[in-house]
Amino acid sequence: MVCACLITILLVLYILFDVNYFLRIIFTITYGRLFQKRKNIFDTTTVYGICTTQDVDLFFKHMNNARYLRDLDFARFHYYDRTGIYETITKKGGGAVQGASAVRYRRALSILTPYKVTTKLIYWEDKHFYMEHEFISLTDKFVRAVVLSRQTVTSLSIPVSEVIAEIQPDAQRPEMPKDLQLWLNSMEVSSQKYKKQN
Repeated sequence: MVCACLITILLVLYILFDVNYFLRIIFTITYGRLFQKRKNIFDTTTVYGICTTQDVDLFFKHMNNARYLRDLDFARFHYYDRTGIYETITKKGGGAVQGASAVRYRRALSILTPYKVTTKLIYWEDKHFYMEHEFISLTDKFVRAVVLSRQTVTSLSIPVSEVIAEIQPDAQRPEMPKDLQLWLNSMEVSSQKYKKQN
């Protein structure tokens, strides 16, 4: 009877929630805290994965495009935790959300291919900081996808530069990469288009 109740509860949880998502976030952060050192904000952090049957597209050949963005959550949370950025933001009463992302798929990740996702901070401005992520297959070291992401800081009265300075006082903002500048320009054009419509 107890066993049947537990199975029913687990089944309901799996139907109503993406349980694997929450378990992987807990595992990623816990593993990092137990077995990895804290990182400098400019260090590249790495998380690992494998393209399973839950990740593939309709034809069971390669990773579904949406799963890349889902995997970025694990990479981003790992970076936040290992560098202390998120902890510093929340201590000041703020939060951070994914504000935008741009994915360039270079070659598909086939089913059962092990891979890593690297994350590095490449730029910041008043309310945003920008990261570059690379999906790299472990079998051939090929960069399968490159992602630029904008993290928007919320409910914070100080600029991101002050958060960075608190974590690493000697940190100098890098020069804006050209691909990031072009992406920001395209978002501004899109923003202006929708402002005119409204």
